[in-house]
Amino acid sequence: EVQLVESGGGLVQPGESLRLSCAHSELTFDDYALGWFRQRPGKEREWVACIDGVLKSTYYSDSLRNRFTISRDSAKNTFDLQIHAVNSEDTALYFCAVSTMSDLCPVTYGEREIDAYDYRGPGTQVTVSS
Repeated sequence: EVQLVESGGGLVQPGESLRLSCAHSELTFDDYALGWFRQRPGKEREWVACIDGVLKSTYYSDSLRNRFTISRDSAKNTFDLQIHAVNSEDTALYFCAVSTMSDLCPVTYGEREIDAYDYRGPGTQVTVSS
């Protein structure tokens, strides 16, 4: 069974930066589209960012593109989400997800739901508080 594992969450102070990482021991991430989602307290899960498998093009939610950076490390077979200048609105459970159905990010064909990805991790909690 494919299992993704997120790491890097925790308690951070407003204004700090944070790097979340997603790993899997069997999948070769280079071949697939990789995405991040988050679910804030009392809110629906939302798509954050995606990086595709071939061109390594990146895509971001319009409201988050200025402070979030998605990247992949082929050598480590991981992909990361950096959050810059966190604020209380970033408090959420963050999920990584992989689409093995295509190397293109689902958002390029209009899909922003996590169901467009066939594997996901259990999530890592990020809490922003002073």
